[in-house]
Formats: sequence, structure tokens, C-alpha cells
Amino acid sequence: MRAEDWDERYAERQQWSSEPNALIAQLLAGLPPGDAVDLAAGEGRHALWLAGRGWRVTAVDFSAVGLARGEERSGAERVSWVTADVTTWTAPPASVDLVLVAYLHLPEPDTVAVLDRAVTWLRTGGRLLVLGHDVANIEAGVGGPQEPAILHSVARLAPVAELLVVDRLDQVRRETPAGTALDTVLWGRKGS
Repeated sequence: MRAEDWDERYAERQQWSSEPNALIAQLLAGLPPGDAVDLAAGEGRHALWLAGRGWRVTAVDFSAVGLARGEERSGAERVSWVTADVTTWTAPPASVDLVLVAYLHLPEPDTVAVLDRAVTWLRTGGRLLVLGHDVANIEAGVGGPQEPAILHSVARLAPVAELLVVDRLDQVRRETPAGTALDTVLWGRKGS
């Protein structure tokens, strides 16, 4: 989808809950605060949650309307809001402690390129957390994007995992109103 398409969706109504994804909250809860980038931040629910925990967060998304929704929420002044295309936006090398990429779905070459670039932004010991719809969701019929070329899988994220010390790379289940959804998670850190 184009930025204009997402602007229209966000203009209609709030798209996501204001709470962070449960798995993201679980994995990040014990980390000491530092500098973070939330790529494809949408309405900023994860950026705001991290900022509330003391992180210095840059929320990046190509939808100005989505980011504006985030900027209206309590605590928004603690987040740096950047309207930009995540396929071209960049942070300085070795400048952040966490890159969060939640439910960003791009064609395979773009996904790997964005994530490879994100790894370069991490300081030694910095963390990358990628979470997104797994390609197996199409067969499960529980919603989400229905284009196999943009969905995640363990195999698709494996090249990025090779750049990290990996704590977790697997398919996970998530309960939704439509049933059990399948996501792919990559959780790792940059070695020395």
C-alpha cells in the first residue's frame, strides 16, 4: 500500500489498539532504556509505550496522518516523529540500542534491505525485534495481508538473523477475534 492509502485508513478511524503487542511488551519489558527506532510506527503505540518506559524513541512512518494520531496522545512529546519512507530513511551507524519493526510488510528484497540496514544502526549489544504476519496465515484464513510475497517466514528472515546473535527466530501464535493468527518473530542482538 502507498502512503496515501494508509493516510486514508488512519483518517477513517484508529487502526490499532493503544496498547503494545503482547509479545513485543514481553520481550522488551526487561531491557534498560536507551535509544530506539520504531520503523513503520503507524499511530505510534509501540513508540509511546517505549517512551513511557524511559526510552528515547524515533517513530518513523510514511503516513503523516498515522503519526499525527500518535502525536495527539499523552506522552507524545517524548517521541521524535518522522514522516519518511522506511525503505530510504536511515539512522547513523551504531547509534541506537533497539530497532523495532512491527508488522512492516514489503516485497522480499525491500524487507531484507531495510532490516540489513537497521542492523547497521545498532550499537554493539543493541537489539533488533521484527514481528509480522507469517505467510502461513493465508491458509489459516485469519486476516492480515493476503499477498505471499510480502509476508514473513522463518526462512525469509534467516539472512537477517545471520547478522545477529539470535535469541529467537520462529513462528508464534497470536489470538485474535478471528481466530489464531501466525506471526514470525526475529529477536536478536548485534555482536561485537
